[in-house]
Amino acid sequence: MAFCFSLSLSNYYHKGKCRSTTRDCGLFMYTNLYLLHVEEEKLIEAGSSNWQKVCFVPAKADANVLAFRMWLKKYAGGQFDWGTKFNGSLPPTPPRLQLMDRYWSHVVNCKSCSGAYKGFNALKISLQVFSVASVAIMAATKHGMISVATRNTLTAAAIMCFVGSKWLSHFIYKNFHFHDYIHAFK
Repeated sequence: MAFCFSLSLSNYYHKGKCRSTTRDCGLFMYTNLYLLHVEEEKLIEAGSSNWQKVCFVPAKADANVLAFRMWLKKYAGGQFDWGTKFNGSLPPTPPRLQLMDRYWSHVVNCKSCSGAYKGFNALKISLQVFSVASVAIMAATKHGMISVATRNTLTAAAIMCFVGSKWLSHFIYKNFHFHDYIHAFK
């Protein structure tokens, strides 16, 4: 019972167990990563002196960003002196699927997430095996050997296990591999 309860809580497997900083940022880091790449390109195009035209920072929480920008303008001419290490051009933005991939950027390196990933995959395979086994049992038995109620119960269980494994497959992909967020294109 406790195992099933913990599976129903999607983020329960992670709270307080992970020391990786990428997951601590939550969905924000993964869903806004593409948007941040696009905004960085716009900032480079506008130049360091015109950053206000690209960035809108009305919140009080952005006061430190504004203070840093003013300090940077006053003492460093609006940008860092990177010397010869940075020429101002950015590398090309990788595809969104690669950029927002959670599995290789986090799940592989996090003990609790990789454990949850393995557990969910084992449950998915168990549901599929039970679904196929139920259908095989019904196909292998003769017509009068199993009662109609048992046959209907096995059919319903097979369908529910199949649907559950499909839902779990989508859940695993969305939470452990790639979660797209469309607001970056608006």
